Amino acid sequence: MDTLKESLAFSGFSVDNFEKAKDFYGNTLGLDVAESKEMPGILHLRLAGGNTILIYTKPEHIPATFTILNFPVKNIESTVATLHANGIVFEKYEGMEIGEDGIFRGGGPLIAWFTDPAGNILSVIEQDL
Repeated sequence: MDTLKESLAFSGFSVDNFEKAKDFYGNTLGLDVAESKEMPGILHLRLAGGNTILIYTKPEHIPATFTILNFPVKNIESTVATLHANGIVFEKYEGMEIGEDGIFRGGGPLIAWFTDPAGNILSVIEQDL
């Protein structure tokens, strides 16, 4: 009998515009993005380590109010600078110690949040890799 612990699970999230998502994840973030051949309107976001995330178009899309995708990075300051140069604007949440560069330095790991064109929240988080 198959069990879930043997399954190669994957995650997915919705966006409201296929072309904007494809451009953002592929060009702005520089990630490996492929259109699904079997299912139109689906993008496969291929990440390091072989992980794949589905991005699907949903006409009634409502952006997530929480972080849907975290990108661990070795040096958050250089990553934030590169993303900023690519047009990324970092979120500054009220009541949080977020610097002018968009990096949260209020305790715990260094982290910076931004959104995709559909309003979903993403982050870069500094970790030893």
